[in-house]
Amino acid sequence: MYIASDIPAILRHTREVTFLESRQMAVVTAGGVQFSDLDGAPVNHTTVHIDWNPTAAEKGAYRHFMQKEIFEQGRSLTDTLRSRLDFTNHAVMLESLQLPPARARSLEKVTIVACGTSYYAGLVGKYYLERLARLPVEVDYASEFRYRSPIVRPDHLVVAISQSGETVDTLAALEEARDQGAVTAAIVNVVGSQAARVTDGHIYMQAGPEIGVASTKAFTASVTDLFLLALYLGQCRGLLDPETRATLIRDLTTLPGLAGELLDRAAHGTRYHDLAERFHTYHNFLYLGRGINYPVAREGALKLKEISYIHAEGYPAGEMKHGPIALVDASMPTVVIAPRDHVYDKMISQIEQVKARGGLVLAVANEDDEIIRTKADFVLPIPPINELLTPILAVMPLQIFAYEMAVRRGADVDQPRNLAKSVTVE
Repeated sequence: MYIASDIPAILRHTREVTFLESRQMAVVTAGGVQFSDLDGAPVNHTTVHIDWNPTAAEKGAYRHFMQKEIFEQGRSLTDTLRSRLDFTNHAVMLESLQLPPARARSLEKVTIVACGTSYYAGLVGKYYLERLARLPVEVDYASEFRYRSPIVRPDHLVVAISQSGETVDTLAALEEARDQGAVTAAIVNVVGSQAARVTDGHIYMQAGPEIGVASTKAFTASVTDLFLLALYLGQCRGLLDPETRATLIRDLTTLPGLAGELLDRAAHGTRYHDLAERFHTYHNFLYLGRGINYPVAREGALKLKEISYIHAEGYPAGEMKHGPIALVDASMPTVVIAPRDHVYDKMISQIEQVKARGGLVLAVANEDDEIIRTKADFVLPIPPINELLTPILAVMPLQIFAYEMAVRRGADVDQPRNLAKSVTVE
């Protein structure tokens, strides 16, 4: 018998796992194991088989787990899409969600609850669900949800996002939603985790084990799953005609290949190493995004904070003149997310305003964008893709930049100080 706090710790020994529920215990002896509640009453448990390959929980040729997980994202995106797209009928299949079309049509609101990186994924999901399913969406920090008397009804869908499926605040938010009669679902990476067990349905990220504390591939997988959820609800509610669905699904299938190309070029070049050499002594960064890429700015800033211990703030670019612009000078670089989309001209204006005040600009932009190259000091290129899918590609350069900065500063990339992979206590 092995006892562990997370699956990857014991993958090399076994892939047969039993999960305890809240207020349960296991008594392990040389003769076996007995399960009971805290009052001593026996409980029955079944064993779950974990499909993860044990080698997936090893670094292999990579220097850090985080580095490995960043460069696995082409494959993890492929895995999260596998078996979920019906190319004949131009439809999304989410059987594990346990949400039949009639129930989907009856929904009046979606609430997303999550913490940290998963919260920022939820902010991207808000754009997807409101655009494709035409449902009002609220995104809540799970740690605050149950403390503000939230209004939740039976015709609401509450979606929890959690890599581990064991985050205590997220589980408490789900309990609050269930108590008020809402339909519940989880987007989760760990098979058989508590979030998957206590909800009405779930969508597994299928990203494989994520060991590094700073989440990378789980972010892009969960954003992709939110896109699938929005497509599914949109088709159930009759809002997306076959031609629109076909276009969106076709664009979605190009995502893993484009991610692989982006990451391959980064792995074989010196761009990010050189940027880290240039910027590792700076103490403050400002990240700006607009529209669907505003959450990417916040996630990029979080990555830099988490692993390199540099102060960084993510802001909606339209709020620059409402405070942050007072901080802009040569000592605080600004990172802008500026792909060609419907707010592109506004982002160009933001870059010009930063430059006019002596600031340095790093721009995440389309690789063929010649205008950006004349405006920004440094460009972090991404391939062109459907505007809705740009957050998934745009976050990858920010992950690599944060990683290289942390390495250059000598930080412990995989185990940053004061942080844990799964926050299981308040």
